[in-house]
Amino acid sequence: MKIYTGTGDSGYTSLLGGKRVSKADKRVETYGTLDEANSVLGLAKNLTKIPSIRELIEQIQHKLFSLGAEIASEEKENPQNIKLTQNDVQKIEQLIDDLQQRVPRKTEFVVPGGTTAAAALDLARTIIRRAERTYVSLIKERDINAYLLQYLNRLSDLLFVMGRIEEYEILVRKVTEQVTRKMSVVQDKKLLQIAQDLARAAEEEALKLKVPMVIAVVDKGGNMILCHRMDDSLLGSLDIALNKAFTAVAVQTSTHNLGKQVQPGQPLYGFPVTNQGRIVVFGGGYPLFAQGKLIMGLGVSGGTVEEDMKVAETAIKRVFAERGGR
Repeated sequence: MKIYTGTGDSGYTSLLGGKRVSKADKRVETYGTLDEANSVLGLAKNLTKIPSIRELIEQIQHKLFSLGAEIASEEKENPQNIKLTQNDVQKIEQLIDDLQQRVPRKTEFVVPGGTTAAAALDLARTIIRRAERTYVSLIKERDINAYLLQYLNRLSDLLFVMGRIEEYEILVRKVTEQVTRKMSVVQDKKLLQIAQDLARAAEEEALKLKVPMVIAVVDKGGNMILCHRMDDSLLGSLDIALNKAFTAVAVQTSTHNLGKQVQPGQPLYGFPVTNQGRIVVFGGGYPLFAQGKLIMGLGVSGGTVEEDMKVAETAIKRVFAERGGR
């Protein structure tokens, strides 16, 4: 089936009942303008990131088809089920009242273009205004549904409010994201500062013991925040310290608590070979908590197990307990 028919080449088109009229007829201009608005609303629907606005646009689009059908029908051929009523006008008024509660009241002229979707909604609004003006001219020529004129007037108001909601909620979302990013950076800085303090305190204790060590700190996801290697510490201690810290956050307990549990016949037998061999089951790894929530893990390696534990625990007591942690 061809999309073109050639029947409109003479400047005439058919209404729904089959009557041929000029394409310059006010009815054709009016429902053609509604079709234009519907297309722009389709653009706005795909641009908005607000689900409630998208759903409302969809409802309006379907309603515009009904309005166009009513305008394109002769009065005697117009089924009552597509005729707009006072109830439709009241519904849209109620919708406007409800939506206005979602945005601050505007006290100045609005310059369109706050967001791309809002700009599309404002464009649709102005097209509906044009359809309203065209319909006023049509009413002067024909005795047709006055409620439709009221509906078009309210619809333009509704689209205005929707545009303001789009701008406001997207603005709030952007500000929220910026604040979240800023807070994330602040939190990361706090964690890094704690890690640096722990490393400094651990090194001071290791110097007292005259044992060079490696001090590692990971975040709650097991990702390294800091790894500090003292001069002359064993190269193998690098991985061990990091793995102690990883194990501590992975199981949320100190690594010296795991030794007995991984023996044959015990609940965690075979555990050390999991997680790509990163599990350490001897002392020196500690999970650190703030207000009951896991925030990081500390791992110390380089001396005997007892020395590693002493250095780690001393650093925690000196730094972390003072911050209201463990």
